[in-house]
Amino acid sequence: MLETLCKLNGTSGDENVVRKYIISQIASYCDYSQDAIGNIIAFKKGKKKHSEKLMLCAHMDEVGFIVTGITDEGYLRFDTVGGIDSRAVIDRCVRVNDINGVIGTKAIHQTSEAEKKKAPTVSELFIDIGAESEADARKYVREGDYAYFVSDYTEFGNGYIKAKALDDRIGCMLLIELIKSDLEYDTYFAFNVQEEVGLRGAKCSAYSVNPDIAIVLEATTAADLCGVTGSDRVCVLGNGPVVSFMDGRTIYDKTLFELAFDISKELEIPCQTKTAIAGGNDAGAVQTSRGGVRTLAVSLPCRYIHSASSVVKQSDIDFTRKLIKELINRIYD
Repeated sequence: MLETLCKLNGTSGDENVVRKYIISQIASYCDYSQDAIGNIIAFKKGKKKHSEKLMLCAHMDEVGFIVTGITDEGYLRFDTVGGIDSRAVIDRCVRVNDINGVIGTKAIHQTSEAEKKKAPTVSELFIDIGAESEADARKYVREGDYAYFVSDYTEFGNGYIKAKALDDRIGCMLLIELIKSDLEYDTYFAFNVQEEVGLRGAKCSAYSVNPDIAIVLEATTAADLCGVTGSDRVCVLGNGPVVSFMDGRTIYDKTLFELAFDISKELEIPCQTKTAIAGGNDAGAVQTSRGGVRTLAVSLPCRYIHSASSVVKQSDIDFTRKLIKELINRIYD
């Protein structure tokens, strides 16, 4: 399922293919609806009903590109949808509609000495689709069309996975699995849109569901790389799910934070927290919805996030699956 989800294209505002697949997976297991912005809101009946309302959420959109113009020569000018480092996109293969392309820039011998010392900005890059002119390019592409990384789903090393869109198709997969399983309590699920451009879908779904407690399933940046030591590593592949105490948008519920680590200790599930207060996710919108929501984020450590070659470890997925299942069974204890 993860391979299928990652291979689907669906950046912010263009999530329809991903949404259709998710619905095909959950339709027989729950009641669901789609709101005006494109979120899927699902309700799964459990063995028990509680006076408080629990919601789990993940976002279905991924980072990508959007065409902003076409040059006289037929090259596509573009901007990013979500946070993408321009260094990670040069010479990458992309797909625009049904057209293959390559992100290019000036050759090294054409750059000035100053240009050689810094990475080009997105405005200095272009997408080459092999068009001969602007008129030729316009037969296939127009402003507002989306472009996506072309990336294989690859398993390598000792249990590692490489793909695009692991952020946050992993969360989507885990939600689908939970919906298909037997749950202890009635639970709401939100597959949100437009997280990568400002948590817009989560703001709407949290308002509609009006939960008392929310758990956000995400992927988060791991910096466990050569030459990076100590707290600068932030989180580490192979050390289990990441339960955050604070990030750039949210201070997480302390009781839920401690419950997650108590469960991990009791069940011998490796678990870690982020050693940097940075970034953010849908929790930032969920926590402040209506009168406020007790919120927790559980994330998969992910190297090279927001690129064509994000990397996670299978064992972290397995441990996260186990932790989340137990967490929602004990959330009201």
